Amino acid sequence: MMRISQFGWIGALTVLSAIGAEVPRKAPELVINMPKAGQTLLSQYRGKVVVCEFLYTTCPHCQHASQLMSKLQTEYGPRGMQALGVAFNDMSQMLVPDFIRDFKVNYPVGYNTREAVHTFLQNDPNHAMHVPQIVFIDRKGTIRHQSLPQNDGNTATEGFMRQMIETLLKESGDAPAKKPVKKTS
Repeated sequence: MMRISQFGWIGALTVLSAIGAEVPRKAPELVINMPKAGQTLLSQYRGKVVVCEFLYTTCPHCQHASQLMSKLQTEYGPRGMQALGVAFNDMSQMLVPDFIRDFKVNYPVGYNTREAVHTFLQNDPNHAMHVPQIVFIDRKGTIRHQSLPQNDGNTATEGFMRQMIETLLKESGDAPAKKPVKKTS
């Protein structure tokens, strides 16, 4: 009987880790190391709608998402949206400058450690995580949506990104973040 309950508990933890992080939640501080420019803090962008891509510079899906985010930065930047990129693959410190140049990225892209990214995303570092991971942060600094650790196939699509950006841009910086509805029995 004990073995069944242990396996049940392990299964429940596996399911919970696949569900993803708690959203909405206050965005924790994140240091983004910028090539040749020191450090940038995520909190510097409070008051803007932030779309942050956590990426591997060598990942074709991340490269495509970065080009899409450049397009969205051009379009929505003047309205208060800020795209950011955080590379966390091996040797990202050396690879970010070429990534920016090769993919004509028009928004800040820096790097950080895997550990810092997993902590920010509330991901278990022992579980696989697909990239890119996209996080949408409202003007008040609340994470309103983020990719699931496993590929959800939706978050990095142009239609979904536009919908999230438009929704968040319509809110004022004083608007309360929508809280999840808790069911009571």
